[in-house]
Amino acid sequence: MTMRCPKRVPDSFRKLLRRAGCIVLFAAALLGVGAAIAAAQQAERPRNVIIMFGDGAAAAQWELGRSSSRLLRGEPFAVTDIVFRQGTVGLLTTHPLDALVTDSAAAGSAMSTGFKVNNGAISTSPDGRPLRTLMEAAKASGKRIGLVTTATVYDATPAAFSVQAKSRRDYQTIVDRYLALEPDVLLGGGADYFLPTGKRGGRRRDGKDMIAAFAAKEYELARDTRALKAARGPRLLGLFAVEDMDFEIDRAPDRQPSTAEMAEAALRVLSQNSPNGFVLLVENENLDSAGHRNDLAALIRDLWAFDRAVQVALEFQRRAPGETLVIVTGDHETGGLSATYALRDLKSASWENIFYAGREQLAMVGRITISLDAAAVKLGSTLSAEALDRLLAQHFPGFRLDPDLREAILRQQPLERNFAYVTQSALARMVSRQTGFYWGTSGHTAAPVLVGAIGPGAELFRGYQDNTDFGKILHRLIEPR
Repeated sequence: MTMRCPKRVPDSFRKLLRRAGCIVLFAAALLGVGAAIAAAQQAERPRNVIIMFGDGAAAAQWELGRSSSRLLRGEPFAVTDIVFRQGTVGLLTTHPLDALVTDSAAAGSAMSTGFKVNNGAISTSPDGRPLRTLMEAAKASGKRIGLVTTATVYDATPAAFSVQAKSRRDYQTIVDRYLALEPDVLLGGGADYFLPTGKRGGRRRDGKDMIAAFAAKEYELARDTRALKAARGPRLLGLFAVEDMDFEIDRAPDRQPSTAEMAEAALRVLSQNSPNGFVLLVENENLDSAGHRNDLAALIRDLWAFDRAVQVALEFQRRAPGETLVIVTGDHETGGLSATYALRDLKSASWENIFYAGREQLAMVGRITISLDAAAVKLGSTLSAEALDRLLAQHFPGFRLDPDLREAILRQQPLERNFAYVTQSALARMVSRQTGFYWGTSGHTAAPVLVGAIGPGAELFRGYQDNTDFGKILHRLIEPR
């Protein structure tokens, strides 16, 4: 459309009118887009929302899950092959208010409340103002709510999606606020801050037994896999470890349920007597922990375990078509993971000495039988060359430990400033040198994360958005109009 001005109007005024006309047209276009979004939201409000949360996972991790699943076990990977391929895909920034690189507390808070906070804060603004969380909004809307994690239940992500605290380390306060919020399902590790000091594993300093307090509110308690599968009550508290639950590669199936088993139990409970639906967060935090330790073998196994839980969510969605929104995302990337090509050794920099990460190298990783954390524990504080050699022969078949890495472990000397776990980092570098899967850090990075959504409202997550937009969209989908 062209603005036409009277001929006798001065040129300066004519230009001003044209600019004003453009502004009006642009504003009208924006209003049209806003109306379209509002209409889409109104038409596609899910009854149920299932957020499958891969802590520490970005594009590199999802691609590792896809390629390793295809090459090592000959199976599809639901995250990429169903959710990302058939649903809507977007990208989310991850930075907090006070830095370029986020922690899980700030990232989870932004994705829960729609507002940026400082690193370490749990859904609390820098001036101390509590921000409304996603689970609070869901409960106010009459929905049932559930939190599932492989970490402690009071860890940063489940806490940020449900309650407020000045610091992510206010564990006792977070557990107290869970009791006040009364989520219908709470599953994970972290029995220590439910029990007083004096009871086995207890770390509460106020003498309270919070397991008993939850039981008084008619929560059914599960402490192992069998009890979880048998649970049928309307409220469920599951505490399967004193602190974090084990990596999948180390997990004892009878003592600790898988991510999928916890997701199944949560959906079974939440779908009972839920006229207004539910919101469920299922987090596999082991992906983040594996990234911190640069543990490729543990990461692959937990990617597969998480993917099985995603399949559980998709199976539930298929039983209630048109009612359930399934979202797969992460909060940040951990470890700076990269599959690449590398020199076989340092004798030559020629192309003949280069290999590319591929099936053969993944197969080597697949033969590792222990997490790097468990390996460090097994070595103990009294390190010896003999114990190290036995560990490698038993759990890392086909790998050799270069002299510099052996020395780093035996002397407990950090490799570099951004690698914090001495034994794990050195063993991880051994794996990297022989497989071509390298890590840039033992911390978080600023890479954007993928968000995939399938079901009612999925289109709203398309494109490159801030992580606060994730929270704002979910609040608009959940809260009454």
